[in-house]
Amino acid sequence: MTDTTFDSVLVANRGEIARRVIAAAHARGLRAVAVHSDPDAGAPHVAEADEAVRLPGDTPAETYLQGEKIIAAAQATGARAIHPGYGFLSENADFAAAVRAAGLVWIGPSPEAITAMGSKVAAKARLADAGVPMLTNLTPDQVSDKDFPVLVKASAGGGGRGMRVVRSRAELTENLEAAEREAKSAFGDGTVFCERYLERGRHIEVQVMADSQGTVWAVGERECSIQRRHQKVLEEAPSPLVERHPAMRTALYEAAANAAKAIGYTGAGTVEFLATDEGEFFFLEVNTRLQVEHPVTEATTGLDLVGLQFDVAAGLPLPSAEPPATRGWAIEARLYAEDPANDWRPAAGTVRRFSVPGVVSEFSGPDRPGIRLDSALWPEDSVVEVFYDPMLAKVIGYAPTRTQALAITEAALRKASIHGLTTNRDLLVRILADADFRAGDFATDFLTGERLERLSAPLLGEADLAEAATAAGAVLDRRDAAASPLPHVAPGWRNIGSRTLVPQFGDGDTLVAAGGEGGGTVASVTDDGAVATVAIERDGIRRTVTVTPYAGDRTVVEVDTPRGAASLALVNRLPSGDAAAAAGSLLAPMPGVITRIGAAAGDSVTAGQPVLWMEAMKMEHAISAPADGVITSIDVEVGQNIDAGAVVAVLEEQE
Repeated sequence: MTDTTFDSVLVANRGEIARRVIAAAHARGLRAVAVHSDPDAGAPHVAEADEAVRLPGDTPAETYLQGEKIIAAAQATGARAIHPGYGFLSENADFAAAVRAAGLVWIGPSPEAITAMGSKVAAKARLADAGVPMLTNLTPDQVSDKDFPVLVKASAGGGGRGMRVVRSRAELTENLEAAEREAKSAFGDGTVFCERYLERGRHIEVQVMADSQGTVWAVGERECSIQRRHQKVLEEAPSPLVERHPAMRTALYEAAANAAKAIGYTGAGTVEFLATDEGEFFFLEVNTRLQVEHPVTEATTGLDLVGLQFDVAAGLPLPSAEPPATRGWAIEARLYAEDPANDWRPAAGTVRRFSVPGVVSEFSGPDRPGIRLDSALWPEDSVVEVFYDPMLAKVIGYAPTRTQALAITEAALRKASIHGLTTNRDLLVRILADADFRAGDFATDFLTGERLERLSAPLLGEADLAEAATAAGAVLDRRDAAASPLPHVAPGWRNIGSRTLVPQFGDGDTLVAAGGEGGGTVASVTDDGAVATVAIERDGIRRTVTVTPYAGDRTVVEVDTPRGAASLALVNRLPSGDAAAAAGSLLAPMPGVITRIGAAAGDSVTAGQPVLWMEAMKMEHAISAPADGVITSIDVEVGQNIDAGAVVAVLEEQE
């Protein structure tokens, strides 16, 4: 009989999930081993592990997807078990089998169960026989005109990779090809299929946990309907939809348990469903791993799901025949380095400061109302690389009621200090405050159209920005110019938060001026040389804000206010990248790798037509022609790494 006991575990992942697993291992007295790519050498998960092994290279393909190197790292360090986290190799049956063949304990379901659910096409056929409700599966050749809209999905993997909504036959071929490329890049398998797309679908999932003695828990449901690009942004437990249809919960739990039993499942997994507002639901997939959103289930049940994964992998039974009852409500907000107002463009660079108020626990619980924080970041100076997913942290609010959980999560995000990178923080705050969301009236199409435009607007309006600029100017004016690398404040500021850069001189936009009209007056300044506290009075109301200047290639001042944050840059120290580039230049919107070129020098193109494609932070992005014209040069090649602002092509516009 195979020995399944272990006193040490290698975590085959990075970021916040690696930190989560390491924390759970240490809580149980286990030795934790990390692996890391070259860019991650200084990452928190490496510092927090007992030992760490370098995986030479930058990209996932060179590092975290190298199963043989990961197994060798476990053997070299004496680690007896491997936990894959989520993403990367977590749902790779061949890797799971190789871990076991090496005499190590695989903390996850059997390779056979992973294989059974790894192909969504095969999984749906198998689970339909177990009585799990299904949507009709279609091969691309079977899609007829009456079937549109359809959802193109990758058969392997998840997380929204290789997924596209297609509304007409004219769009089908292009989207199939894009989905196949993205799926091949993310999972090594470009197989895709189609299914009916529900415009008002609700994404509901059930956490399951099963041991090797035959006990299967349906631990609780989660609602994950707030999504962008078919990837989750906000999750909560329990589900507002299921709360309105109590009988639905029993049916969901039964379907999820039947799915787990049908494949002899062990360990933690999630059975995902697409539901209608009326409570009808259909099987989507089984994720044969821990989910990103597992903290909301932990908060509402008191369970340590990672700890239970360790127990089940060691051959221990679940502690009881039935799972604990759920209590209270939990909301998880995923903080991404991206710009929702600019086609979700990801951001890379340095997070100068990261701090969230109201945190009562990290990577576990919480056991009382408050904020749980699962973060990939140091408190200061964390580098966010272009090679990996843009998720920075998960902010989880837990309270006795949904209203309270929403309130504390919104307040924590609004008052958080996130300096140095554009993030989706303002969007998250606006969603949590949205009347429809608070009423539970939402679906997977929530972040589209006019609503997305409204919700992705910055939290601070013009008067608030003027107030922030006044506070920033007051701090810089009080600093000794001879002792500080920062010049005295200039009259032109612009906000570089979560929207297009607000005004440059001469571009016709309104400048945000320090001490300008509507910015209020400064009542007091307390400055310790790094962070300043400023009291501002405006319209008879006093507010206290914090001001943090940063020097470098550009002078940036971060201002945190009770209403939100502003990132202000001295205009005369921040020239426009567009102005520096040659007329007609197409610029890379972010660092990344050129994956495809769709035009050549001499080709005529129309406004909006994609010219090149690049991959950044695990997603494909198109660089399109800004106007009708002729391509005069293509200045990059497939496979080339490029920086943000690099010229990739030049267009001569037509009159």
